[in-house]
Amino acid sequence: MSESLADVVASVLDNPGLRSKAEIGLVGEVLGAAPDWLGGPGDDGAVVEAAGTRVVACGEAVFPPFVAADPHGAGFAAVLTNVNDLAAMGAVPLGIVDTVVASEAVARKVLEGMREACGLLDVPIIGGHLTIHDGPPAVSAFGVGHAPFPLSVTNAAPGQSLVVAAALDGAMRADFPFFPAFTARGQRCAGDVRLLAQLAADGVCVASKDISMAGLIGSLAMLLECDGLGVTVDLDAVPTPAGVPLTRWLNCFPSFGFLLCVPSGREQECLAAFAERDLAAAVVGELNGTGELAVTTGGAIATVMRMADFRVTGLPRTPPGSGAGR
Repeated sequence: MSESLADVVASVLDNPGLRSKAEIGLVGEVLGAAPDWLGGPGDDGAVVEAAGTRVVACGEAVFPPFVAADPHGAGFAAVLTNVNDLAAMGAVPLGIVDTVVASEAVARKVLEGMREACGLLDVPIIGGHLTIHDGPPAVSAFGVGHAPFPLSVTNAAPGQSLVVAAALDGAMRADFPFFPAFTARGQRCAGDVRLLAQLAADGVCVASKDISMAGLIGSLAMLLECDGLGVTVDLDAVPTPAGVPLTRWLNCFPSFGFLLCVPSGREQECLAAFAERDLAAAVVGELNGTGELAVTTGGAIATVMRMADFRVTGLPRTPPGSGAGR
């Protein structure tokens, strides 16, 4: 690794995507603690009991300056982020609902981006709302999926292996911390995002988070925050695209990137499932009860944060005994 461990830690803590997650605490302040694991906290979607099965609902708002700068890309991202959130919950995507507020020209490009993403990921747009106006644009989308065996961060526990899985096909955008692999993967993308639901059904994975704008380590902190868990991430084992510095890779949003909690003894099944799809995956650490998130490379170890002292989202922790697997 060409960068120092101190540089890696500094880049993670300086990531604006991680710092902005603290704003989510406002939700807990107003609405209070979730009553049980079906409501969170820290998951990428909400699980709802529906006629004897389980449905996941989620939503994402696109950063307005990104909408203005690249409306087609914003439309694509609105769909992609929701489908990734559904995948992280072990759900098969059923549909997307969108809301678009923009000029006609911008709205048209946004909708074209959504149409492209939906075609690539094999998920329909099932409804939405459109307001044409000439002011600043706003784009949001919402996803719904079927999850008979939902994944939840409340299932994460000491002794489980942490697996990082990612699509490494593609190149980093120069203007935005985003690594798009979907152009290279093409029609394989639809099967890629449905793989986690199969792993959940098989019991190979019990908890997951997609790697979002908070980056790999920041998204991991959100996973650990719920129960105050810890892990030491082996940076030498993290699947990384060729030619991309670790400080950039750890702080970007990959179009396909997930953190998975895998029961001991099921690791090879998990890795093999990704390998069958030509996706990179590796065990990078083991969850523990220390409440400390650390990174290691070449025998050196550095602490990134202690969960008791660092506000990631600030959402209330899960009450003891309320987890899906406990």
